[in-house]
Amino acid sequence: MKAAFLETPGQPLVIAEARLDDCGPHEIRVRTAACGLCHSDLHFIEGTYPHPLPCIPGHEAAGIVEAVGSEVRGLRPGDAVVTCLSAYCGHCEFCVTGRLALCLGGDTRRPKGAPPRISRPDGSPVAQLLNLSAFAEEMLIHEHACVRIDPAMPLEKAAVIGCAVTTGAGTIFNAAKLVPGETVAVIGCGGVGLATVNAARIAGAGRIIAADPVPEKRALAEKLGATDTLDPTEEGAAARIVELTKGGVDHAIEAVGRPESGALAVKALRRGGTATILGMMPLDHQVGLSAMDLLSGKKLQGAFMGANRFPVEIPRLVDFYLRGLLDLDTIVAETISLEEVNEGFAKMKKGDAARSVIVFE
Repeated sequence: MKAAFLETPGQPLVIAEARLDDCGPHEIRVRTAACGLCHSDLHFIEGTYPHPLPCIPGHEAAGIVEAVGSEVRGLRPGDAVVTCLSAYCGHCEFCVTGRLALCLGGDTRRPKGAPPRISRPDGSPVAQLLNLSAFAEEMLIHEHACVRIDPAMPLEKAAVIGCAVTTGAGTIFNAAKLVPGETVAVIGCGGVGLATVNAARIAGAGRIIAADPVPEKRALAEKLGATDTLDPTEEGAAARIVELTKGGVDHAIEAVGRPESGALAVKALRRGGTATILGMMPLDHQVGLSAMDLLSGKKLQGAFMGANRFPVEIPRLVDFYLRGLLDLDTIVAETISLEEVNEGFAKMKKGDAARSVIVFE
């Protein structure tokens, strides 16, 4: 099969041949239909976040089940699925207390000494990135790294649910637990931020302020439900949010991974408000609350993958799309081929469009 390899950080991905092993007892093989280009992939590609190499990036995908292992009971060949990087074991403390996204997923990876799931044609191993490695024509994954969806769902749209939409919508529904009428500021309007704006509208937010330096992305946010937009790099951006909401927002969602955006999220809060950091910040960066913030009852939290319970939530998000509530058509800016993956990431770094999605033949 063809795949896009990350061989050297900071260098373009290389299209080459890869092989998959046979399915283990709890594994499935998926024919990849589509995979979104996520900024998280770019962190690994540029070497900001380290990972064993060579590897195949890609984690926001949808496809069709081709084969299943001997112990797989919930999936069968022909099923349409969306993948999710937060593969869960199902029996650890986090799983049994309903916090599936926090599962470390040790049992979902092959044990040390076992044959690798992915290899080159010469047999040398290839590291699997984030349990998936979806920039490839096929994936070999644990059964708990995907969920079956309604076959009526277009797979090039379903792919972005696997990360951007699950993260953004999950943050609104799970981490923020937004109450209808509450105010929200979303800082960063890439795929995750736009999905957050859309989910805030679905949840009945009273005012949704979208902050992004790119006018085109602010326009997309307005289409998805933002009541107000602004440029977060302009002087006085935090004061403007406080003014618009007469005291600050109930929820500020940082969705880009920039230290300045995290600081803005905290400054935009009203008394008792909560800032949620979604973006992958520099590994040595710290986001904090001042003494006065703490005395004002403000809160700061992370929400890895939107604190999702994806076996339940991804089918619901698919249903939202099919019912016209979730606007994935606006979030997906273009579809490209696997061979255009490097050009897609170059466009991402320019920052003037939403999601690019690889569509496989």
